[in-house]
Amino acid sequence: MKALLLKYWDRLRSSLWFVPAVMACLAVALAIGAVELDKAALDKAIDEGWMQRLGWIYSGGAEGASLLLGTVAGSMIAIAGTVFSMTLVALSLASSQLGPRLLRNFMRDTANQVVLGTFVATFVYCLLVLRTIRRADELAFVPHLSVSIGVMLAMVSIGVLIYFIHHVSVSIQADEVVGRVAKELTDGIDRLFPGHLGKPGSEVSEGPSEASLPEAFASEARPVGALEDGYLQLIDADALMALADEEDLLLRLERRPGHYLVKGRAMVMVWPGDRVTETLVDKMNAAFVLGNQRTAAQDVEFSFLQLVEIAVRALSPGINDPFTAIACVDRLGSGLCRLARCDMPSALRFDSHGRLRLVAPGPSFVGIADAAFNQIRQSARSNPAVAIRMLDAITQVAGHVQSAPDMVCLQRHAGMIVRAAREAVPEPDDLLDVETAFMVATQALRDLHD
Repeated sequence: MKALLLKYWDRLRSSLWFVPAVMACLAVALAIGAVELDKAALDKAIDEGWMQRLGWIYSGGAEGASLLLGTVAGSMIAIAGTVFSMTLVALSLASSQLGPRLLRNFMRDTANQVVLGTFVATFVYCLLVLRTIRRADELAFVPHLSVSIGVMLAMVSIGVLIYFIHHVSVSIQADEVVGRVAKELTDGIDRLFPGHLGKPGSEVSEGPSEASLPEAFASEARPVGALEDGYLQLIDADALMALADEEDLLLRLERRPGHYLVKGRAMVMVWPGDRVTETLVDKMNAAFVLGNQRTAAQDVEFSFLQLVEIAVRALSPGINDPFTAIACVDRLGSGLCRLARCDMPSALRFDSHGRLRLVAPGPSFVGIADAAFNQIRQSARSNPAVAIRMLDAITQVAGHVQSAPDMVCLQRHAGMIVRAAREAVPEPDDLLDVETAFMVATQALRDLHD
């Protein structure tokens, strides 16, 4: 249930309707409150001469109030349509230039949602206040305070429109997009590493130790498959641990967030297998949330791949923008430096009594480094500037790695980069620059090993 709630909350944050809907509801409450205050106190204030003291309060008649609120309401709904159109243009540009998977980042932009909500809320407020104005002499009612608040909201909306134009102009710049994705990557690393699924054991490892599993696990464990196709987005770790403790089970996760599941394919192995029932299968599937796309909630590799996608599209012949690719490589190097300093959590998770309940293999530095470098290297074979920057990134990351497999991984990528350059770069001087960067990276890795 917790994972499902997180999924729906992420959907709400990524929607263009949630924040405007909330602001529209607040506008309804404000309109009702302001009109009731007008009815209760403002008429008396007018009779006693307070209106002259409060110069900002609207003091005109019903006709003027109706015309004013009608004008504001019509203007706000027209501007809201313009804002929506500009947002769609920005989304279309981002999709074609930077990649369709980045649309989610633009839709999650709180500023865009608040701007659209401001105009919608002002329109709703003015519309509700407008319907309370009565022109009949014996029942005449003009909500002076409410009309004044409507004018103030219109002034605020003008400022918000100016801000929105500036914000859209900045937000579609490639460096800004790369920076936002990198910020999400950094936040994901800080949130997920080291991760905790239950109480971790004393040792830290990148993968499960088969010696820690019961001897009969391989022969007696029974798989629990997915009930539908889709990308594994979230795992409710607390629910799995509680279920394993309640049923006295040992679980081994076969897939992690970011993997694609085919209906019926094993998600988790359950031991002892004879305790698997339909009820248990339903409870276990409830702890796994699948969707049509990958998300960064528990999948740190996805944020790396977003930067990779921007870089690969920038290096395509149709766009040919190596500067954006270099910016992505810089951010990828920064993310790998941060990741290299993290302690990868143990795959073995124990309950409060020290009993092994869950084996949860997670992502490794080697796997994420492969995802970060492979596609960019393949697309930048003939571009020495990008190759040099990738080698510079490896040099920086070399100062943060903590294990021999990580160093071997970086050395492997440095070798592949320079070999690709030797095959594809025709200019000897350019190739010499790549070779120099390769030697610097190799020396940094050698110094770390020594």
